[in-house]
Amino acid sequence: MMQRRQFTFATAALAAGGLSATRAHAQAAPWPTRPLRLLVGFPGGSTPDMVARAIAEPLAQALGQPVVVENKPGASGNIAADQVAKASDGHTLGIVINGNLTSSKMLYSKLPYDPARDFSMLSLLTTAPLILVAPTSTPQGKAFFAEAVRQGDKWNYGSVGAGSVAHLGMELLKARVPGLAAVHVPYNGNPAVVTALIGGQVQMALMPPGVAMPQVNAGKLHAIGVTSSGKSTLVPELPSLSEEGVKDFNLEVWTALVGPAGLPAAVQARIAGLVTGILKTPDVRQRLFQQGWQAVGTSPEGLGLRVRQETALLGGIIKAQNIRLN
Repeated sequence: MMQRRQFTFATAALAAGGLSATRAHAQAAPWPTRPLRLLVGFPGGSTPDMVARAIAEPLAQALGQPVVVENKPGASGNIAADQVAKASDGHTLGIVINGNLTSSKMLYSKLPYDPARDFSMLSLLTTAPLILVAPTSTPQGKAFFAEAVRQGDKWNYGSVGAGSVAHLGMELLKARVPGLAAVHVPYNGNPAVVTALIGGQVQMALMPPGVAMPQVNAGKLHAIGVTSSGKSTLVPELPSLSEEGVKDFNLEVWTALVGPAGLPAAVQARIAGLVTGILKTPDVRQRLFQQGWQAVGTSPEGLGLRVRQETALLGGIIKAQNIRLN
């Protein structure tokens, strides 16, 4: 009887040991174990989509698993961002823009996710200044602002929608230029804003370089200046708005890589390291540069810092202008 009990205990101990080993092996299993989904909250051909496709293939090669880009457009990227926040498979990431992580929480009273709580911040991917553009019938340089102030609310400015960085940036510009009172006219996308500028329905707009410069180079629009603190390597031929007399004005559009909040720290660090390395390769940098983006690549902490800084900046504009969206 004693021998039988000893055998039973020994068998149980071996089974428990085997189970522990199995668990340890499962926990130590290499990640990823299946294809990754890379969600983009904008249509194919949009600038966030271009960034996603620039990093997807080299990331797949580095991880040894396919990286499938899925476009989930709608609500200024918030639909896709919400799906990333709620993903529980451990293999879903997302490409987001400024607003999804900064201003959306302040603009939408019923935003279905919390940018500060529901994401793993992975890496700041790309940045670009905005370019203040105007019809060719308007003055250029400092004379443009003098005329804009003189015209008051008779002049309009266009944007890709209420609450967009182009909208909030123009409101920040109005705060920096005493007397500037142009009225906001929202449009459904940059092509419509370009049409309105050329047609004279609006007299100014902030646009990313990839959209603005083809129109400027074709002689269809004026470029007044860029929203960076100094000259931009993307458009070195253009002055900064600071050079045109606008003080303390520095605003960029950007894309970032995020995952759901539950991603293990080791996975976060691995993704951030791989993506940063990919963004340093000459072919990827050149590809993004031609699309109007400066490749960056940061640690998760670097992205988190950028989000906090810009949330404070844009939050001040939203509060001062009492901007709210349903």
